[in-house]
Formats: sequence, C-alpha cells, structure tokens
Amino acid sequence: MAAPLIHIDDMADPVVTPELAAWRAGPPDFPCPMSADEVLARACAATGLDDFGEDTGFRQRLGVILDALYADAGLTRGGQVFVLGQAVRAMANRLRIEDLVKRHPEILDMPVERPIFIAGLPRSGTTHLVNWLSRDDRLNSLTLWESEEPVPAAPLTPGEEDPRIARSTAYWGAFGALVPHMAAMHEMAPHDIHEDNELLFMDMNCYNWEFSARLPGWTDHYLAHDRTVSYAYEKKVLQVLAWQRGERGKRRWLLKSPQHMENLAAIKAVFPDATMVVTHRDPVDVLRSLTTMLGYSDRTRRSRIDPPTLAALWAGRIEKLLRECVAQRDAFGPDQSLDVLFHQYMADQEGTARRIYRLAGLDLSPETEARLLGYLAENPRHAHGKVVYDLEGVFAMDTAALRERFSFYYQRFAVKQEN
Repeated sequence: MAAPLIHIDDMADPVVTPELAAWRAGPPDFPCPMSADEVLARACAATGLDDFGEDTGFRQRLGVILDALYADAGLTRGGQVFVLGQAVRAMANRLRIEDLVKRHPEILDMPVERPIFIAGLPRSGTTHLVNWLSRDDRLNSLTLWESEEPVPAAPLTPGEEDPRIARSTAYWGAFGALVPHMAAMHEMAPHDIHEDNELLFMDMNCYNWEFSARLPGWTDHYLAHDRTVSYAYEKKVLQVLAWQRGERGKRRWLLKSPQHMENLAAIKAVFPDATMVVTHRDPVDVLRSLTTMLGYSDRTRRSRIDPPTLAALWAGRIEKLLRECVAQRDAFGPDQSLDVLFHQYMADQEGTARRIYRLAGLDLSPETEARLLGYLAENPRHAHGKVVYDLEGVFAMDTAALRERFSFYYQRFAVKQEN
C-alpha cells in the first residue's frame, strides 16, 4: 500500500494555537537574554560544580553563539530560550563529565578503537543506516536520551526508569504534538540511535545550533577555526560513556552525523584507526526535504516564517559543507573509507551493509544479518506518511541554478540527480 501523502499548506502562515503561542513565548521563569557568564553560572548552580576543565576555546565559542542568537531578529523569546537552555544543559553536562573523570581518572584509559563513523548530508539516509546497523550487539551506539545527558545528575535507583529518559520523552512528546508531521520527516524518539555531534555541544562546537536559529555569524566563526580540539573532547565523552557501560563499553563505537562531512581531517587526527562511511545524495533533493523540515518546525520558534530566506540560507550552508567534504575527503584512504551513493543504497540496502562490514573487518554471521534485516522489516520508509516537497514554489528556489552551484560536488561524486 502506498504511503499517504502529506501536504503542508500553511508553511509560511501557520495557525497559532494557544499551545504554539506558549511555546513561542517560552517559560516565563527562564531568564532571557543571558550573557555567556550567566549561562555558565546557571550550569554551575544546577550541578553544584564549578570545574569546566581545560578551556579549549568553548567560552569564546559560547559568546559567539549568543551574539549570533541575539542578532536573529525573527526569533521569538521561546526560540531564544530553547538555545539558551541547550547551552546551559551542555555546560552542565561538561561539569558532570569533568567531575566524573576527576574522581575516576582511569576513564581516560578506556580504549576507543576502530570506531565506525557515518557521515553524509542531512536527509541522505544516515539516520536509517545507523539505526539498523546498531542492531549488531557487538557495537556501541548512542541513543537520543543518552546524547542529551551523558552523565546522570544523581545516582540511579536500580529497577526504576532513568529520569533522563523521562525528560527526553516528555520534551519530544510535547514538541511532536505541536508539529505532528515531523515524524514523517525525522522522528525524534528517545530510544532511537542519534547523532554523536550532540557530544560536541559540550565543547560548544556543534552545528546543531544552526537548526534552531539563523546564525550566519556563528557559522563563519565555526568554519574559520580548527575543530580537532572538539573531536578530542568528544573522545573523552565516549570514554565516559564506555566506562559507565562496563564490559559493554569495550565494544567498537558506531557513530553518525552530517557534521562529520566537514570534519574528516579532524576525525582522522583524533581517531586515526576509524572506519569512515560517507553517504552522498543529490543536494538539491536534500534541500527539498531539509528546508521543508526546518520551515515546518520554524512555527515553534519564529514570529514570521520566510521560506525563501530559509532556503537561501541553507543552500549556502550545504554548499559550504560540501566544499569542506570535497577538500577533506582524501584524509581517509580507500582502506578505511567508503562512499555510498544514496540511490544505490536505497536499491540494495543489504549489499551496502555487506560492503561496510567488509571495510570495517567485521564478519556478518547469519544471526547478525537476521537482526539487521529485522529492523528493515519493522521500519519501512514513509511509515508515517510521505511529505510532498515544493522547493521551487514554496521556497522559490531555482533548481537549475542550484545544480550549477553544486557542480563541483557532482563532478567529485557520481551522485544521481533525483528530480
């Protein structure tokens, strides 16, 4: 049976329900705006800790993020509060990480050997790929709730639900009620495997900030500076997570993020024995999907939604990401890396998995393959419906001009132009 089609016909002018109005306003008891020092102080107050560890430049990056945030004139107070809340949470996480490592220095002896990284444009199949490969119980992977709070705020009570899971479930349940079609584009389920770029939040170097607001000043700063130090901090967080998992922590890590596409050299420097899988999809089709997802969720955080301006911003951002990918792709040689074309992946998912396993030096037993195939059977594409995209109409983008703009990428990789 064909998936039902979903037409989002109120992209630019959504109906503002009382619930949506409250979300846009944000909680009245949360201070807004805040300075960088106030963000750090709030994190200290929330944790009772005050040691952030070595200043890897995160304080400066936090200041740049906040300057860019307050320059986004179309963001509502609730939109600002969301980013501020993320910053406080990230800094509280850093405090807890540093405290745990200080009390247990053996954590830094935990091996992070031969991790498998998946990189690829947003909307290029990376989430689907990492979730079904994570069915292999020889690998460590990262759930959404765990990426949001890697270290518990207090000792856990055996037999009771981890309060971090409850917090993640409550937040994403409330968000999903406001934008119910998001599940058809990118469902945020606490127990699903998520992006490890969340771990870069703890060093204030995660590109996810850009999904929550229009931050060109932050983007320019981020791309102008080396990100190796932040991937080194991610390694520390992975060691903390592995130590908390005990024996399970000794497994190889399976990680994924679109952000990795523009950080291949940094990843190779920090994880020299990594396996790198890079997915490639027509960036025009990526923009069709990405602009719709971001434009639809903008109703929760912007007082005025301007789809053409959003699309123009992200066309530029995708171009920057792809140029970094092309420039850095040779950081990983053919013995450690694989390019996966989206149309080939969709046509032969099982064959793609076998190629990845061969590259990573993992055997694919019949039992493991059966577990992997079970995920595919349980999670078909478009299970929540198929969104109809209109890049040319709603977002006023010229497809031919975009293809010319991305010609350098088509020349480097044999990406199939989808529409």
